[in-house]
This record gives sequence, structure tokens and C-alpha cells, in this order.
Amino acid sequence: MTAPVFSNHGCRLNAYETKAMEELAAQNGVENAVVINTCAVTAEAVRKARQDIRKLRRAHPDAKLIVTGCAAQTEPATFAEMDEVDVVIGNTEKMQASTWDGLSGNFGTEPVQVDDIMSVTETAGHLIDGFGTRSRAYVQVQNGCDHRCTFCIIPFGRGNSRSVPAGVVVDQIKRLVGRGFNEVVLTGVDLTSWGADLPGTPQLGDLVMRILKLVPDLPRLRISSIDSIEVDPALMQAIATEPRLMPHLHLSLQHGDDLILKRMKRRHLRDDAIRFAQEARALRPDMTFGADIIAGFPTETDAMFENSMKLVEECDLTWLHVFPYSPRPGTPAARMPQVDGATIKARAARLRGQGRVQVTKHLAAQVDKRHQVLMESPTMGRTEQFTEVTFETPQTEGEIVTAQILGHDQDRLSA
Repeated sequence: MTAPVFSNHGCRLNAYETKAMEELAAQNGVENAVVINTCAVTAEAVRKARQDIRKLRRAHPDAKLIVTGCAAQTEPATFAEMDEVDVVIGNTEKMQASTWDGLSGNFGTEPVQVDDIMSVTETAGHLIDGFGTRSRAYVQVQNGCDHRCTFCIIPFGRGNSRSVPAGVVVDQIKRLVGRGFNEVVLTGVDLTSWGADLPGTPQLGDLVMRILKLVPDLPRLRISSIDSIEVDPALMQAIATEPRLMPHLHLSLQHGDDLILKRMKRRHLRDDAIRFAQEARALRPDMTFGADIIAGFPTETDAMFENSMKLVEECDLTWLHVFPYSPRPGTPAARMPQVDGATIKARAARLRGQGRVQVTKHLAAQVDKRHQVLMESPTMGRTEQFTEVTFETPQTEGEIVTAQILGHDQDRLSA
């Protein structure tokens, strides 16, 4: 018998949970199995999951094939009907030891185990002490989302927002620092909603300040994607006063046109995004921003799209995650007038081109500067702004080294 094979799709949170499932499977003696942790963020993500399932079935014809993750949660029948699939497990069930105990032995289990995700009130963020490279650990502090953006299926895959208590998070990070990690990244589905379901309704900034105060030996703390309109005063204070909070924020912006933002049911307007970027950079001049932007949202005109192009410069965004819009069945946006596929593809290409211009500008501005670089391998590390740096002389993996930036290519710096 062989150890299970795991295939992860999608976000950092999924990757965190895949690591947790590996440990749960090992603890419960699951063998000769293939587990695919799916993503549902786009129709393309679901298509890739189905493709991966067929590929893994061909590679492991005698294994039990288990499908879980957001796509399994939102459309279990899609996967249950595939001949290659033996068991479909929901996002709550995949984090429970009892599920994996039932999946051991002869797999005498229900073929579909997917309950109502909206009834879940706790998150399983305490299951593992982070994951990642030897240098960086990711810690889940929040799961789910209370918002209902018209294009997004994720709340139906993840459920409503729920938070890991601050004390649990701090204890986890202390253990990670004790094991030698020099950087911790806080992850979640809707990070800026952290704390709303906890006693006293603390906010994300309170958690960040508490971590930095109570874990003084942690060299670097990052926060992953945030909703800028929900950033609280304590987080702005941390940006201004805490050098151990890294100057890189990934913003969930989605678009640069006010009417499209309203049709998306977002909670900010373009001026809100611009104002936040200006305020954050005024507090921390070395701040860099990434952003999610959707190209070709239903009803998007050329003029509306140009507002997204302008937003890239107006917020001085550096790292763009461009998503060509694809309709997700069951979402309000899928019922809106659609933009044709060729136009969506062309607009996404223009946004990505604009992103490359911004990256080049950022890289050129770093030449001759000194950076603290966290080494991810002997010859590659990342600056405080998450920019890749390559080294000719090998360094110690996991260490933070001071480097003089000598030049750059299209994608990364050289030291």
C-alpha cells in the first residue's frame, strides 16, 4: 500500500488545508488514495480540476480518488457523476479527523459527504502550525465570507466568515518562530473581516499589533489579500509604525469603474481605492501594492474598461492578478448581459501588459538600493515588497540577508 497523493488547486488557504489533510490522512492510516483539493473561483478553475481528475485517474488506476475543496462544495454532483471519482467531500468534512478515519481501510463510506457550509460557525485554523518553505509559514486566521459580490461563488464554497481567536493565532506563531521561521503570512478568505464574530469584535489591525507585541522575535509579518475599504485604524497605525509588518499589500479591487463596482456589489468606489493607496504610501513610502482586477465583467464598455487601466497608474499598482471574467452559474452576474469572449481576452491582455510596465518600473527603481532579502532557496529570495531577487553567490536558505541590488531582468532583481 502507498501513501496518498495530494493535488492542490487555487489559493493559499487551499494549500494550507491540503497540508492539514495530508496530516489527517497520515494520522488515520489512509493509503492508496488520490485527493484533489479543488478551486471554484472561475469556470476555468473547475475545468482544470476535472482535467486533473482524469489525469490522476490514468496515473493511479487502482487508487481511491477523493475530490474535495470549493468546487466539490458548490457543485458536488458535477464530480460525483464522473466515472473517475469515488468520493466527494465538502470543505467542512475535509478538516475533520472522523472523515479521514472513515476513509481508511476499505473505504466503506458515503460517496458524497457535503453538508450545508452556511451552518458552520467555527474554523479549523488550529489544525497545523502553518506550512510553506523553510523560510516562510502561512497561518490561517479566518475562513468564509459574509459579502455577496455578484460574480463570486466562494461564499457558497466557504460559508460565512469565522475567525480564529487571537490567542490561538499568537500561540501558533510563537511555535513557528521557535522552529526557525523568519516570516509569517496571515491568510484567509476575507481577512479584513477577522474578528467580527469574536467577543468584543476586534479588528485585523488589533490582531496584527497583538502579534507584533507578543511575538517580539518574529522578524517579518505579512498579511495577504485585503479589502481596502475595511482597513481599520489599528492596521493603518501598524503600517505607519511597525517595520516588521512588510510593506506589501494585495488589494481586492476588482475594477476601476464606479458603475461596474456597484454592479459587482463591491463596497468601495474608485476614489476610495485611490485614497487608500495614497494614505498607505504616505505612511510607508516603500509600500507596494498588488491587486485583483477582473476584465470583461458583464456590461463593461470600452470606457469602463479604460477606468480600470487608469486605476493601475492612479493607485500605482505593481503586481496585478488579472482575471478574465467567466460566468459562475448561480451568481447574479451570470444573468447580466455578457461581454463577448474575444473582447474579454483582449482586455485581459491589455491589463497584463500594463502590469508588466508597472513591474518594470518597480524593478528599475530598486537598482542600487539595499534590501533585506528572505532567502527561499540558496540563490533566490524576496525583498520586503515580495520582489524576487536572484543571487550569484549561494546564501543560507531561510536567512534574512542584506543585499545590494545590482540590476534586473523582466521579472526579478539581481544582487
